[in-house]
Amino acid sequence: MIEPWRRQPVHVLYGGAHLFKSSTCNKLAELARKSLAEHAPDAATLAAALGLAPEIAGAVYTRVAEKLAREAVEDFRVDFEDGFGPRSDAEEDTAAVSAAREMTSATLPTFFGIRVKAITPELGDRALRTLRLFLDNCGPLPNNFVVTLPKISSVEQVAALTRALAGRPEIGIEIMVETPQAIFILPQLVQAAEGRCVAAHFGAYDYTSSLGISQQDLSHPACDFARQMMLTTLAPTGVWLSDGATNVLPLSKDRAVVHAAWKLHYGHIRRALYNGFYQGWDLHPAQLPARYAAVYAFFLEGMSAASERLRNFVSMAAQATHVRGVFDDAATGQGLLNYFLRALNCGAISESEAPALTGLSAEELRSGSFLKIVQGRT
Repeated sequence: MIEPWRRQPVHVLYGGAHLFKSSTCNKLAELARKSLAEHAPDAATLAAALGLAPEIAGAVYTRVAEKLAREAVEDFRVDFEDGFGPRSDAEEDTAAVSAAREMTSATLPTFFGIRVKAITPELGDRALRTLRLFLDNCGPLPNNFVVTLPKISSVEQVAALTRALAGRPEIGIEIMVETPQAIFILPQLVQAAEGRCVAAHFGAYDYTSSLGISQQDLSHPACDFARQMMLTTLAPTGVWLSDGATNVLPLSKDRAVVHAAWKLHYGHIRRALYNGFYQGWDLHPAQLPARYAAVYAFFLEGMSAASERLRNFVSMAAQATHVRGVFDDAATGQGLLNYFLRALNCGAISESEAPALTGLSAEELRSGSFLKIVQGRT
């Protein structure tokens, strides 16, 4: 089981394996910074594009600009699936070896991995061969390295990947929920990963396509059902959840077109956050300004009220416990604590700001448990 408050990235960016070079992540970061500079050179422009509240616009913009300068790409996946496309075995062999060697000399983000093809009767041998070639040619792996498995429809597919990783305990597995079958076997899929399952990623477009839905949209009720099944089933396990991608990209010289794409992406992210999905896919670095703006705005909007409520809940709970009373709203206190932990996790607030906002010590905050905090104070 994953540690509940281990840092989770807020996004994952995919790129075709045939294009991956040691400089790729640095170049993607520069493209994200360029997009912000060209299309939102100041807080007022970004606020107008996304509909940010005036009282937080300056803080959001400052945090977005700082984030893009310091760590624009948090998570990257070298893609041998959709982003790679149908190619000959010789081409994929070459790409697997090349990507592995390029990774060895690359400046990498905090989270990194590869996505192989689906382990189906048609593609399974190819997927596992690519995995073997990559691991045999890459040298020591970076921290937080994962293998993402797409289009899962059976437990055996995850089990096959787990067997292929035998002897490499440092490698995590991400399962992709893109088929109706996967929705109803989520616990078994996690179990088949034998402790390696780090995250479950929702693939909205493959999922809706498999249902025969022509209006493919992240906001479709069918997607809501799938996400709620993922949340309900996997929340107790500590497995991270990631939402699907906005496929309208902010790629234009026309600022209005870029802003419209940002606003759509911003809305999708805010909806995902509200529904408990704290990570999502991005398909192009120009989406990252909207990604970080949405995440920071989501937490900063309610920060003052949440700060006051958390302080009051800790005080009331400690007092009730001290006199052997019963504090019957501990779940609300835990929810508020979760809010601040997520805000800290994503960078909406800093380590130095957190104690003043919460009234908690760093140790109390990192415990992740409202009950432990209250017990410690009595």
